[in-house]
Order: sequence, then C-alpha cells, then structure tokens
Amino acid sequence: MKKILIVDDHADIRKLVRMALELGEYEIHEAVDGETALWAARQLRPDFVLLDVMMPGLLDGLMVCRRLKAEMPAVHVVMLSARGHSLDKAEGLRAGADVYLVKPFSPLQLAHSVAALWMTH
Repeated sequence: MKKILIVDDHADIRKLVRMALELGEYEIHEAVDGETALWAARQLRPDFVLLDVMMPGLLDGLMVCRRLKAEMPAVHVVMLSARGHSLDKAEGLRAGADVYLVKPFSPLQLAHSVAALWMTH
C-alpha cells in the first residue's frame, strides 16, 4: 500500500484531498504546516506528498519540497496552490514538484495525477 502525506493548513482542503483518494489503495496521513510535514515525512517515508505552497510557519511548500527531494529523491511531490501564474508553476517545478495543480482543482484531476505518478513509481 502506497503512503500519502497531505500537507495543507486548511482542514477542508485536506478533507477534499482525502476524499478524492479514498477509493485508491493508499495509507493517508496529514500535516498542517511545513515543519510538521518534514517531521512526518521523515517518520513515514511516504511515496507521495501532496503539498500546499502557501502555509503558515517558517517553511512554505517550496522550501519543504526542496528539502524532501534532497532527503528523499524518490518521493513524488504534487504541489497544490492557489497561485496559478506560469511563473509560480515554474518555481514549483524547479523546487522539485512532479506535478503542480492550481486550486480549485478537480478531485478527479488529483486522483489521476497521483495514479499516473504511481505508475512511474
């Protein structure tokens, strides 16, 4: 079973993401900020991290993504952001994201993105 870590400071977004993925064979965990996300990722060693860009605290999603990719190069990162400008997307991909989805995203689009990454994993 693949492990997924959902990282978003908004409970409703985490719930939406969880619901979009519940039909898959995933073990789902959650974190509310960058610091907690890094701690959880180090403990869980997830296959996928679904990561918000703008979060409270010392670490935003881009910083978390860079650290995750440095420590766990095989982890797949899907960035979830309200920032949809092409420069924002490029910055997310440069940080190491495998996929960059703009909020509001379709739950089906998210499920398809994770499934496609799973096929390459």
